Amino acid sequence: EVQLVESGGGWVQPGGSLRLSCAASGFTFSRYAMSWVRQAPGKGLEWVSTISSGGASTSYKDSVKGRFTISRDNAKNTLYLQMNSLKPEDTAVYYCKTAFDERGQGAQVTVSS
Repeated sequence: EVQLVESGGGWVQPGGSLRLSCAASGFTFSRYAMSWVRQAPGKGLEWVSTISSGGASTSYKDSVKGRFTISRDNAKNTLYLQMNSLKPEDTAVYYCKTAFDERGQGAQVTVSS
């Protein structure tokens, strides 16, 4: 059974930073690309970033380029999202997602003053 557990969310002021983690189990993590998606209040699910299975290739939504960094540690079966220079519009529940659309329970990120 695939399990994805996000952590590291919280409240931060604009301009601040947070690092999300996603602990994966139940599948061979190192074989698959992984993504982060988010859902803001009252809005649909939105893709944020994807990383290839080995970590060499990454892609980002335009609005987070230069501020967010996706990474992974295949030895620890863990996916990360480093978020810097956070803006109020980044407020959302963030989910890690497998290539087969499984998601964890999500981590709330709130950016406000």
